[in-house]
Amino acid sequence: MKKTASPVQSQRYRSRRSFLRIKSFRNELILIIFLLMAVTSAFTVAVYAILDLIIPKFTNYDPVLSIAASLIACTGIATLLSAILTKWILRPLKEMIDATQRIAKGDFKVHINESFDESSDFGILQRSFNHMTAELDGIEMFRSDFINNFSHEFKTPIVSIQGFARQLQAGGLSEEEVREYVNIIVEESDRLAAMSSNILLLSKLENQQIVTDVAEFYLDEQIRTCLLLLEKQWSAKDIELNVDLDAARYCFNEDMLSHVWINLFGNAFKFTPPRGTVSCTLRKSADAITVTVSDTGRGMTDEEKRHIFEKFYQGETSHNGEGNGIGLTIASRIMVLCKGQITVDSAPDMGTVFTVTLPLTAAESRPQ
Repeated sequence: MKKTASPVQSQRYRSRRSFLRIKSFRNELILIIFLLMAVTSAFTVAVYAILDLIIPKFTNYDPVLSIAASLIACTGIATLLSAILTKWILRPLKEMIDATQRIAKGDFKVHINESFDESSDFGILQRSFNHMTAELDGIEMFRSDFINNFSHEFKTPIVSIQGFARQLQAGGLSEEEVREYVNIIVEESDRLAAMSSNILLLSKLENQQIVTDVAEFYLDEQIRTCLLLLEKQWSAKDIELNVDLDAARYCFNEDMLSHVWINLFGNAFKFTPPRGTVSCTLRKSADAITVTVSDTGRGMTDEEKRHIFEKFYQGETSHNGEGNGIGLTIASRIMVLCKGQITVDSAPDMGTVFTVTLPLTAAESRPQ
């Protein structure tokens, strides 16, 4: 059986590796200085011998002058050689300095050439630098997309409310038109309120590391309650529900976990056509609870599956459907907090299946 190192041993191992890397870098500097000193000494001896051959009895004529001339000559040669070697040795550092200046100006697509061995200190530095720039570029793209989508999602209902409110203000409408416009204003206002609440919730979850108000509850009962809360959605489309839930206890923040089921069921009802089917199963094993939510909707492409948990991402590019692309991001973040996992399996015109896996503690896995 493979032996796993303890956290203390792993920390000691990482510290020892870090020390060895620092020590290796120091050894490289010492070696370079030693080589320069050796080269300088060799040049001194060589120049001294050459002067003795060129000028007979030069060393016997004036030892101080000969030594001084030798030192001056070898210093000049060593300086020239050092300048050449330093330019060659420090070229990667200059390239990194230039790249850093480009990053400071907002260019996150910069990439330096990894010319050193990946196990050396400079090789690790170059690889880490490229990894940093790639992460910064991804964050910048995400920030830009977030601002664009955020602005679009808020602007659309505001413009709609403004337009219909002006129509009501102008007057001359029939009672039926007034009711229609008022309903649209109410729906768009609810959409803005829900969006604001979701953004606040997501912001809170993203900055939260410790879960409070943890208690044990029956997970199957919570799922049934969430389905009842969304009865208006599935009954309006005459959707058939197939629910098969094992009795299972779970210990977590109950209110927080309910957002996961509401968002998954909400998406299932939204994308399932009238008289379609939405199914939910809960299975409990010795170490985990697995919940699946499937529908018979339009399904998703591979591109949509790659981005489905990102903020404000919606498969429908028209953005005309209900929702704001935050619900699955919230569900994904809650899974991180409870150390669970959420995955998606889907194909165009084949429906979608979300699978949620929740780990169990020893107390929760006891027979009920």
